[in-house]
Amino acid sequence: MVKEITVQELKALMDEKKDFQLIDVREEFEYEVVNMGATLIPLGNIVLEEDKISKDKLVVIHCRSGARSAAAIMQLEQQFGFTNLFNLKGGILAWIAMNETQAKA
Repeated sequence: MVKEITVQELKALMDEKKDFQLIDVREEFEYEVVNMGATLIPLGNIVLEEDKISKDKLVVIHCRSGARSAAAIMQLEQQFGFTNLFNLKGGILAWIAMNETQAKA
C-alpha cells in the first residue's frame, strides 16, 4: 500500500499555492494529449531520474488511473528510501472527472 491523496486534496494544494512537486509517470505521448503541468518522468525512467524528485517536500505522483504511479512510488521507496510520496487516487482520469463535474455546477 502507498499513501494516497485525492484530486480534491490536490486541488486544495494548488489553490493554496502550497510548495509541493507534481510528477507524471505516463508516457510522453499521453502527456502531450492532456497534462496537469507536472514534471514528466515516465515510469520506465523513474529509477534513472530519481534525483529530479524532491526528498524535502510533498511529492504527488500520478498517471492515468493510479496503477503506474503506485508502482513508481513502491520502487522509489524501496530503492531510495523516499517517505514523502503520495499517489494521486484515480490519476488524471479522476482529475478530469472532477473538473467536468465542477464545470457543470
